[in-house]
Amino acid sequence: MTRLLLTLSLTLLIACTPRGTMTLAPQASLVGQVEQIFVATTRAQDQNGAFSSKRSEKVHFARFDISVPPNRKLGEINWPPRHGKANPAKHFLTTDQVIYPSNTPFRSDLHDELARNGGEAVIFIHGYNNNFSEGLYRVAQFAHDLQLPGVVVHYAWPSAAEPLGYAYDRDSALFARDGLESLMQEVAAAGATRILLVAHSMGAGLTMEALRQTAIRGGRRALDLVGGVILISPDIDVDVFKRSAHEMGGLPQPFVIFGSDRDRFLRISAMLTGQEERLGSLSDVSKVADLKVTFLDVGAFSEGAGHFTVGDSAALILLLDRIADLEGAFEADRQARVGLLPGVVLTVQNATQIVLHPVAGMASELAR
Repeated sequence: MTRLLLTLSLTLLIACTPRGTMTLAPQASLVGQVEQIFVATTRAQDQNGAFSSKRSEKVHFARFDISVPPNRKLGEINWPPRHGKANPAKHFLTTDQVIYPSNTPFRSDLHDELARNGGEAVIFIHGYNNNFSEGLYRVAQFAHDLQLPGVVVHYAWPSAAEPLGYAYDRDSALFARDGLESLMQEVAAAGATRILLVAHSMGAGLTMEALRQTAIRGGRRALDLVGGVILISPDIDVDVFKRSAHEMGGLPQPFVIFGSDRDRFLRISAMLTGQEERLGSLSDVSKVADLKVTFLDVGAFSEGAGHFTVGDSAALILLLDRIADLEGAFEADRQARVGLLPGVVLTVQNATQIVLHPVAGMASELAR
């Protein structure tokens, strides 16, 4: 009975949200700012060539150019209407797409873009209950709003994109770990000098599995290029996370976790798995004190379900706008983060927890 109620709660939390669909509109490039997203996916293609929720053992490669409209709030994705005319000034639209026949042309184009961007690559791994378009447009919004440096690469694993598809998605995340390992090797072979991994929700568990697997297999070329990992609301068992980190021989640095005990999705996930909390809703940083991690508690910025606050909250996006300064603080001195990231700081052995809070003047900036 309890599991049924939890399932119903999860369904109600998501069901009222309209699903995102992709609309091709080349003319939108004249209005919005175009974000170029390289894609690797283990989603199977349907009869129309679109990437579905079905699984594919073959990794497919693509590139999509997404127009981010000028008339929108930070953190907001405005989907084009299913019926009626799309407005490039208001809606996210796809201006171009390339489906590569193999990894060779994908690697060639990626190599050229990496050369133009100092060899920096950001690989984004989406979370639970995402269709292909939703994951892709979220990456474009996130990269645009946070002004992520380098070339953006999206790993699209086969989520069912169904509120009741939690078990399917957990199995798909395990199925997809080989594909993510393969993508990291492709990015390395394309000439990347540094890789930043950014994973959300269940995608964080997939990321840890791929990192652990790569380390066990001795894939040092790709691992040595990982210059940072960011997990956003990670839906991972804390003990499993710790075991994976130890099996890897340590975590890539910096290693940052954004989380909150106000995350309603993780609260339900924890109860479904018979636990008090997940890694993304960690209340006591001492549970990971033996690992070199920084846990940023963003609960003060949380709205609604609070499961993607880093990307949804305009106030938090403004706080993290200086991504280069943030990165520099992590690489230099842990205590340097205190002034850059206002909040209460707790350090337990190797782990640091920072409870972030809005800064003065934030309201006036948001009103502009």
